[in-house]
Amino acid sequence: MEFLKQRSNVIYIGILSIMTVCLFADYVPGLSVLSSWVTPPVALFLGLVFALTCGQPYPAFNKKVSKMLLQYSVVGLGFGMNLQESLASGKEGMTFTVISVIGTMLIGMFIGCKMLKISRDTSYLVSSGTAICGGSAIAAVGPVLKAKDTDMSVALATIFILNAIALFIFPVFGHWLGLDQQQFGTWAAIAIHDTSSVVGAGAAYGEEALKVATTIKLTRALWIIPLALVTSFIFKTDGKKISIPWFILYFIVAILVNTYVLEGNETLAGIGQFISGFARKGLIITMFFIGASLSMGVIKAVGVKPLVQGVLLWIVISVSSLMYILWN
Repeated sequence: MEFLKQRSNVIYIGILSIMTVCLFADYVPGLSVLSSWVTPPVALFLGLVFALTCGQPYPAFNKKVSKMLLQYSVVGLGFGMNLQESLASGKEGMTFTVISVIGTMLIGMFIGCKMLKISRDTSYLVSSGTAICGGSAIAAVGPVLKAKDTDMSVALATIFILNAIALFIFPVFGHWLGLDQQQFGTWAAIAIHDTSSVVGAGAAYGEEALKVATTIKLTRALWIIPLALVTSFIFKTDGKKISIPWFILYFIVAILVNTYVLEGNETLAGIGQFISGFARKGLIITMFFIGASLSMGVIKAVGVKPLVQGVLLWIVISVSSLMYILWN
């Protein structure tokens, strides 16, 4: 048993090392071809295959590093964006964001509590994760709701499984439907739960889709704060600290620095693009960590009903947002 564990550790480190070396071969003249195969979907797929066949060798490491690397990568992406262009590209998704957040919460609670008879807390957490930004919303709302660890785990696992699926199928559907970069970026930001999968799907679809998806998703993520406050009011939970996603504010600062400091200076103009490119590589590695976090134990812990709620709610928000985007 100890031998198998050591072997899986070696395989894990080997895959991670090969991916990292190939990614950063971009910076070595003549070796950029080595990085062409390392994309967000491939990285996620490798992580998933490893986790489902070999288990989780470093679960605590995966969880901590994936969260930190995702946040750093998102902030780094801000150095490749222009404020005016980002606001213009994200404007279309802002209006629907307000409607979709409220609508998703109401429909999610109806499906979970009324149709499937799931516990109030689990249903509310799955709805929150679908409405705003996946695991971040669940982590912020859970303590305010005074949810049990089991409810938190089930909701997080449900959202995590659907996120992994989304990263693969959304770009495929986007191309099949003939969505342009703006349309796909908006759709991904609204219909995919977690920031990591939104950014990953946007990066897989194209440069403009990545910018639109990131801008709208992070703006949407700010709804964590009012949702937590409303949750506290509805369920009468006082004295619970609201977890604010500070990296979103740093992302905005990065855009401002790039727009008003770096882009306007010929000497500094290339720095923003370098940081942004470095951040995208960090994002790809994050996809591997996220994939490696999904084990058979996680899948079994979810159960059927929460997953059904998540899928039904996901279909509703995906179809309705797509119809809105195509008709506007």
